[in-house]
Formats: sequence, C-alpha cells, structure tokens
Amino acid sequence: MGKRRQARECALQILFQLEFHSGDPSDVVRAYWESRKTALEAQEYGAWLVERILENGEAIDRTIQSASKNWRLARMAVIDRNILRIAVAELLYEPTLVPAIVMDEAIEIAKRYSGEGSAVFVNGVLDAIVRRLAAKSDRPAGQDP
Repeated sequence: MGKRRQARECALQILFQLEFHSGDPSDVVRAYWESRKTALEAQEYGAWLVERILENGEAIDRTIQSASKNWRLARMAVIDRNILRIAVAELLYEPTLVPAIVMDEAIEIAKRYSGEGSAVFVNGVLDAIVRRLAAKSDRPAGQDP
C-alpha cells in the first residue's frame, strides 16, 4: 500500500473516531498516532489531511452538500461522509494532485471500508464536485493542473 493511501486510511480512522468524541480533537489525533506504527511520510500527510478538515470543515461540508442531491450530510453513512471530506480537502487544498487520482483513491477506500453502493455514491458526489471545480478553473475535469 502506498504512503498516500495509508495516510488517507489513517485520516479516515481518525475522523471516524472524532465523530464520537466530544472533547478536544487533538487528544484523539495524538492518541491515534501514539498507538500506531506508521511511516513518517504517511503520518505527516494523514495529519495534514485531518488538520485541513478540522480547520476548513464548514467549507468542505458545503462543497459536499452542494453536490449531493437529496442527501444531507447527517443522513450519509459516517464512513462515506468522511471519505468525501478527505477527497474534497485534497481537491480544494492540494492543487498539485490530479482530480481523477483523488477520486479513484476515494472510491477504492469506500470499497474497502464502507457498505455496498458506497463506492458508486462517493463517485457520483466527487464527479459533480470535480466538474464544478473544473468549470471554475477552466480546466477539464480529471486533468493535471
């Protein structure tokens, strides 16, 4: 498994824990990293993803909500919602990544961690987001920046 995939999966596990934790998020993040042996590169990127999501959660959630027809965030499966948050954080705050790769990674993680139909749901929401972002930047969806 590549370092970025490992980082995304670690971020997903942290975000899942945070859904059920009412205290300081940094306690959950610290405890998670202390309990795991993770390659430094994966840990750094995973921590970066979690930080982006915690700092920009409202903007990320608005982006997801605007692209998810008939699905409020609260109705989405916890895993799916957090897979989408990770992918949208990458799309919005890591412009060097190719959108098609971000989408493929999110879909593969959904297949591994979520229920039947989740990969299709994640793909549909992310496709709508990538198209909107491409329209704003005059760049074809899925292309290199």
